Amino acid sequence: MSEIHKTAIVSPKAEIDKEVFIGPYCIIGDNVKIGRGTRLINHVQIEGITEIGENCIIYPFTTIGFPPQDIKYKGEPTGVKIGNNNIIREYVTIHRASVSGDGWTEIGDGNFIMAYVHIAHDCKIGNHVIMANLATLAGHVQVEDFAFIGGLVAVHQFTRIGAYAMIGGFSGVGQDVPPFTMASGPRAKLYGLNLVGLKRRGFSDETINILKKAYKILFRDKLQLKEAIEKVKRELPQIPEIIHLLEFIEKNKRGICR
Repeated sequence: MSEIHKTAIVSPKAEIDKEVFIGPYCIIGDNVKIGRGTRLINHVQIEGITEIGENCIIYPFTTIGFPPQDIKYKGEPTGVKIGNNNIIREYVTIHRASVSGDGWTEIGDGNFIMAYVHIAHDCKIGNHVIMANLATLAGHVQVEDFAFIGGLVAVHQFTRIGAYAMIGGFSGVGQDVPPFTMASGPRAKLYGLNLVGLKRRGFSDETINILKKAYKILFRDKLQLKEAIEKVKRELPQIPEIIHLLEFIEKNKRGICR
């Protein structure tokens, strides 16, 4: 049976797995689903159409599934989906989607979301992402797997953060940050590859060397972006990392950090 503290308020309509822990003063709404092994420490409030997977830990004063901060939103049935094995620390806010996307704010598996993080409507967070204290994502932001977003970072709406990218603390991100790179600054710009992160994740020296060459062509050789992409395609091995890097850049709509 689920362990539900006597002070918690849990809707009888909510779908709670039999091995969920719900601590003191939590409030769980009608349309909430919580998977096996998830723990709500205390003072957690979850509303709306919200699905939370297995073995997540959610710390005090976190709110999930509340309406988006979007003046166009008029109560439409949108929701939040959160995967498995996520750690969500104190005072995190995760809002349901607006009506201008696919209807879901989504977070994958194995993410570490530190205190005071805000994840706005329609964001798409991948797997094994780390967001440090007070990092904030505006609406429709996409963050790919294994990205790291430092403390006090603000990411503009509709911006994308690529896989294995690292955003330095106290940065403002207004354009897409390519995979495998580091960006920082009040109007964030690139500072090379995320070499420490790539090595920690087991990327081979050969792959890193190819990425270094691609970075130089794309961001240091003073070529037009289209010309640089063609040169990378022509001169470098098309390993999966290069293919992903180029596809990410070619799909940009807000511009690329340079």
